[in-house]
Amino acid sequence: MKFGIIGAGPIGSNISRKLVENGHDVKIADARGLEHLEGKKLTGTSVSVEEVITNIDVLIISIPFHALPGIRKVVDKVGEGVVVVDTSNYYPQISGIIEEIEIGMVESVWVSNQLGRPIIKAFNNLLAYTLEHGGTPEGSSGRIATAVAGNDLQQKQKVMSIVNELGFDPVDSGSINESWRQQPGTPAYCTELTKEELSSALKKANKQKAPFLRDKVIENLSTAAGRYSHEDIVNLNREIYS
Repeated sequence: MKFGIIGAGPIGSNISRKLVENGHDVKIADARGLEHLEGKKLTGTSVSVEEVITNIDVLIISIPFHALPGIRKVVDKVGEGVVVVDTSNYYPQISGIIEEIEIGMVESVWVSNQLGRPIIKAFNNLLAYTLEHGGTPEGSSGRIATAVAGNDLQQKQKVMSIVNELGFDPVDSGSINESWRQQPGTPAYCTELTKEELSSALKKANKQKAPFLRDKVIENLSTAAGRYSHEDIVNLNREIYS
């Protein structure tokens, strides 16, 4: 398959590497310009953001949440049949407060509105470290799962197949309106669960509590001044989000 990736941060670059390792054709771009990729060790072909959307089957967008409206003109030119995947998460401490989300709009619905087309939500409930090191062959005991949400069942199935290929059990988390169940602050978010555990966690999610729990974790991480290991972060998420 042919992939375009906008965003060369920890998530985008790790997805790119794994896709290339699995024999896919991958182009990767930085929404700010090709010059921002200089000096980065990337797997895949570095191109401009205008070129990354041409002749592809899937476009994966992995940029900061607040930057998404800025690529609307690029996404408008993406082919109608291309699957658009968003990996972002809303943290007001980083993105600034977005009033529509604060009063209840689902993050992925907001993203879809900003991009002007339907999206599939995936890879957002995996930490970058998990994505890089946590993938295992299909059928492995304790295999980590990740949630995939979307309205188009065919597109969602395609993304779930990609998730499986990259080493994780995909779990259908419902429509985009239900994708809040995998947002920060929920039991499904960055807690490294198996397929069965993740399915249960999605059902236990509480939309009203999620923002408060999200902010509680951020507060803990901020006061720790970088002393948390990857394992510590996963355990903290499990303790607070559950």
